[in-house]
Amino acid sequence: MTVAITHDDQRLRVEWLKEWYFRLFALPFLAGSSYFLYYIGIVLKGDLTGTRYWSEDWAGLLILAGFALLIGVPGLILATFRYFIDVDPTSARLFVIKQFGPLRFRNERPLGEFKFISVTDHSDSDGNYTAYHVALCGGRGTKPVMVSSFDTRAEAKTFARKLGSELKLGDRDYVGTEPDAH
Repeated sequence: MTVAITHDDQRLRVEWLKEWYFRLFALPFLAGSSYFLYYIGIVLKGDLTGTRYWSEDWAGLLILAGFALLIGVPGLILATFRYFIDVDPTSARLFVIKQFGPLRFRNERPLGEFKFISVTDHSDSDGNYTAYHVALCGGRGTKPVMVSSFDTRAEAKTFARKLGSELKLGDRDYVGTEPDAH
């Protein structure tokens, strides 16, 4: 995955960038929703011009609107999903932000809680490595913050070193080690 590290005044932003073809998965949902919205428009046009009666159409409109929302909202989420981390060194705070279109969910954590950056592997059932995760970690009991995932170990190590130099944290490579028991 592509990750961008940008500086804005005193803030540092680490953003996980989705490739353009990941947004293509949203098209079937958005097309299905627009299909229902088209028929809502036809029914409303008939109601407003007087060729149809509102009293006969309201139940159908509610059903069409429900299907349009049921199918359209996941498509909108897939099309507009953003995940990024803002670090404010002046207030020593880290903000994990998940954004879906106009909705923004923000989780605030103290920056002093994190002690190092870890690189871990994720393997499938056959033992083949499928992804290398880079996360901000603290001591025991601190929930790590996933920053990004990479296809190769070298990419993950390079990014962990770059992020570590920006945040003044060391990086640790845990690839091939057994996970801790919780």
